[in-house]
Amino acid sequence: MNRSLNEHVAQLVSEASDGAVTPDEALSASVPLPALGVTSLAQMRLIDALEREYGVEVDLGTDVSHLESVAALAAFVESKR
Repeated sequence: MNRSLNEHVAQLVSEASDGAVTPDEALSASVPLPALGVTSLAQMRLIDALEREYGVEVDLGTDVSHLESVAALAAFVESKR
């Protein structure tokens, strides 16, 4: 997986959570992002940022397990490019 993509996604996670989760915490997390403190509002902000930055569409009516980690989010973005 593209390291810089992971790092950028981690930065977006941090921004969406208003800094409650640092990029380093998001990158190294061994628990799902919500367990780190990424709230549902932060998830919505993150979805908006991903859609804007990468031109992907996140359909909340389908499986959203890719919202659980930076690696899964990066893989999702990569698969939609």
